[in-house]
This record gives sequence, structure tokens and C-alpha cells, in this order.
Amino acid sequence: MNGTAGDVVALVPAAGKGLRLGFDEPKAFVCLGTDSLLTRSVDGLRASGAVDRIVVIVPADLVEAARDHVGADVIVVAGGVERTDSVRAGLAAVGDASVVLVHDAARALTPPTLIARVVAEVRAGRSAVIPVLPVVDTIKSVDLMGAVVGTPDRAGLRSVQTPQGFESDVLRRAYDATTDISTDDAGLVERIGETVHTIVGDALAFKITTPLDLLLAQALI
Repeated sequence: MNGTAGDVVALVPAAGKGLRLGFDEPKAFVCLGTDSLLTRSVDGLRASGAVDRIVVIVPADLVEAARDHVGADVIVVAGGVERTDSVRAGLAAVGDASVVLVHDAARALTPPTLIARVVAEVRAGRSAVIPVLPVVDTIKSVDLMGAVVGTPDRAGLRSVQTPQGFESDVLRRAYDATTDISTDDAGLVERIGETVHTIVGDALAFKITTPLDLLLAQALI
């Protein structure tokens, strides 16, 4: 492959309800210090210097509120009930972008350098790139009753982070080929036969999901 030129657009699905975080408002609007998770995530994408446009996808009733969080240079569109619906809504707004990133608003402390590395790999000719970290805990497979049925070798396992980066046409084909609900865009790309490449992630790109995660993030800032 000869690499990819053209605009890089980052999609930020931000419609998660944040129930595990313990807030009534959507998780992306929860404050970390003086700024919301959404604001911090968007600021990180800007700071990477590798993203040309940003599209934030939120519930329809929060479109105006989201604009107050992200600024006039960011496109804000209404998403759907499921994450896949929201990513589709974002894809409809990216125009002729050649590279598309999908980034969790809840990964608010993701270093801009990691974002830039993902983009560089896609531009260099990788059709799908995800940041990953080694799995440090022992993993067990269990059945519906909670009984252990296997112990996968963690040496071959990785924990996946975002942003996940794709050639635009590859991500579009992956979404066109499925009607399933998914929380992993790379998994949909795998299904259409594309190879997903990994790069070394960053511990700071952890997902803020629980009160303990939020406490850690507060300590880090």
C-alpha cells in the first residue's frame, strides 16, 4: 500500500449514560477538575496536531449543551440508541475524510502523542490500527453458572484502547456489513477480513468507567 493522504476526522461517541460512574448525567459531561471528560478528550485530539476535524455524537437533547463543551470548531450531531448507531451518525458527517478515528470520550487523559501515532500508522498504509496494552491479570473463561471452563494464556492477550484508526472506506464497509450492536469498531473490521494492526498503548489512556477510575483521574491531574 502507498499510504493515505487527505483529512483525518475523529469521531467521539459521547452518549454513554455513566451509570457505573454513579452520575445521573451522561458520562461524557461529568467534570474532571474544571472540564468535562468530553472537553478533555476533544482537547487531546486537537493537541495531537494530527486531526483535521472532530465530530462529537451525543443524544439529540444534548446537542446544544455539547457545543458549549467543545467549541464552535467541532461538529456535534445527534446519535442513536446504541453506540453503533452513533458511530454511523458520525460517519454520515465526515464527508470525504480519508482517515477516521473513533475515540471514547471516557478516555479523557489519552496523551496526544498516542493519537498522533495511531494516525501516522494509518497514513503509512495500515488500514486499521488500535493501541493495546498487555493483560496483567490472569484471565478465566466461565460458563453461565460462573464455573471456570478455561484459563487463556495471557501472553497472547491484549487490552484495547482508543483512538482506533481506520482508512475511511474500511470502516464504512465494516459498518455496512453488520446490523449487530458492538462496542469495538476494530472487531467489526476484523469480520470483513481486514487485518487490524496494534501499536503500544499508554496507561494514561484508561477508560473512566467507575468511581475509582474517576478518583484516579482526579489524582493524575
